[in-house]
This record gives sequence, structure tokens and C-alpha cells, in this order.
Amino acid sequence: MDIRKVQFTGGSSYVLTLPKEWVKALNIKKNDSLGLITQPDGTLVVTTRTTEARPQRNKEIKVEDVRDQAHLFRVLIGSYIMGYTTITLRSSGRMPAQVRETVMKFAQMTIGPEVMEESASSITIKDLLNPAEMPFDKTIRRMHILVRTMHEDAFTAMDKRDRALAEDVLRRDTDINRLNWLAARQHSMMLSDTTLARRMGISLEDAAHCFLIARILERIGDHGTRIARSVLLLMEKRLEKDLQAGLKEASAESLELLNASVESWFRRDIRSANRSLDGLPSLIAKCDRINHSARRVKSEYSIPVTDISESIRRTGEYATDIAELVVNNLVLGEK
Repeated sequence: MDIRKVQFTGGSSYVLTLPKEWVKALNIKKNDSLGLITQPDGTLVVTTRTTEARPQRNKEIKVEDVRDQAHLFRVLIGSYIMGYTTITLRSSGRMPAQVRETVMKFAQMTIGPEVMEESASSITIKDLLNPAEMPFDKTIRRMHILVRTMHEDAFTAMDKRDRALAEDVLRRDTDINRLNWLAARQHSMMLSDTTLARRMGISLEDAAHCFLIARILERIGDHGTRIARSVLLLMEKRLEKDLQAGLKEASAESLELLNASVESWFRRDIRSANRSLDGLPSLIAKCDRINHSARRVKSEYSIPVTDISESIRRTGEYATDIAELVVNNLVLGEK
């Protein structure tokens, strides 16, 4: 740490000298303007950026260095999450058709990136989304609604033997992934751009918790797809009414825990978060009873039923993970 003493000059001005190495490294000249940002913890950030324009970050990918298309897709997603505003793919020869297909898949599965330039040997992707226009709270609310309806519709498909609805639940997983990647990207960008959190009206602590909540909701969405897959396996079979009713009751209870946990975040309600945590043992007991009952039915039923029960239990546990985050966040905010 570089320690500097505050000087008092002119009867009303406080002066602090800047580190010479820092000034030279950034090529700062006499009369140049610097930005000063006061952080919530009382620290002061000095930056050469004096406008609200977000910094441009460029990532170049050489196609020949990528092993396969799955690898390329992961690199593109990683570049997106790490906050690159421009991604350029280059090939020493003609751009392979499968690379173009992967790029289009990436653009369709993410929020913001669009293919802006294309030639025989290169593709340029630019992010057109202003992160400040998509607050974390909107992302969390949207993800919550999506995962809740995925679970509800999976059981509606079971009741009505609606194969199309169950398959639609599987497709919605893409929407959850898009929002989760967006939350991860915004969190990553905040770590490298100290002004973004202020522009979005959120503290870094709250942003970190929103990022974690988005990850948890994405995993709850994964369990929604697992339930839908198991429902498809049971589509032509007749479950015992008591067993099917037990699954529906347990699912409804897990979603109640989820709703309470998410709403406790938005309302900053520590009591509601604690009630959600207290409700988990009851759900686990219900799932254990379902698993015990499933062992008495035909073997072709037991595996899908226990898979559904396990996903319900995990949904409840993930819901209480959110509640724990709320408690931690609110304790952190206490004076």
C-alpha cells in the first residue's frame, strides 16, 4: 500500500499527491481530468475514465486453436461472461461452416451479442446490451417465474398426459441459461468496472448475492427439466392416485419454500427467510415417504418416481440456500 499525507493549501483545499509510477503508467499529463468515485465503504477510486461510457474489451479467437465445436461454444460463453464487448473469430483459411453454426447458436442463446461483421475468414460479434438497462432484480424475478412455471407445468403434463407440454418444459431450460449467463456477465463486469454497480443502483455485496441466487435458480430449472423427463417416461403408465397426489403435494410445498425465499430477498424480510429455512424438514420427510411408497410399486415406475421426488427435495434445499443468502445479506447490512 502506498501511504500519502493529505496537504491543506489555499485555506480551503485538501491536496493528495498521486503515485509517480501510476501517473507514468497511464500517461497522465498536466491539466488532464481524472474521475473520483466515492465507494460505499468510504474508499475513493481515482480513474482516468471521466465518462459513463462502458470500457470496450476485445477478445480474439483463432479457430485453429479450438479443438471442436463444443469447445468453441464454451469459449464463446466464457468470453461473454467475462465481459468482452467484441469477440472476433479468425481463420487462416476459409471459415468452416460448422464454426458459423456455432456462432449463430451462441448469438441465439445469449442476451446482447449480435454478429456485426462477417468475411470469408473472420466473424465479429458485438454486445449491444447496455448492462445498466437490465437490473439484477428484473433478471431474478424473470428466472423465478420461469422455474416456478416449469415445475408447475411438468405436473400439469403428468395430470393431463400432455406430452407436448412436458417437452415444452424441456425447451424452456434455454431461457433459464440465458438469464443465468447474463447475471454472471454483469457480476463479472462489475468487478472490472467500479462505476457499473453505481449506475445500476446496487452495492457490490448485493450484486454478488444476486449472482449466487441466479445460479441457484438455474439449478432449480435443471430439476424442472429432470421432472419433465421423468414425466415423459411415466406418460403411458398409471400411477397410484395416492402416489401421484403425494408428488404434487411435495412439489407445491417446495415451490412455496422457493416463493417465500425469493420474496424475502425482494422485501428484505429476514423473518420470511427463516420461515423458509424452518419448512425444509417437513418437505424432506414427505419426499422420504414418497420414496418408501415407490419401492412398493412396479419397478418400471419406481425409478422415475424417485427421480421426481429427489428433484423436489433438491428444489426445496436450493430454495433454502436462497433463504440463507438473504439472512447473510441482511445481517451484513445491519449497523
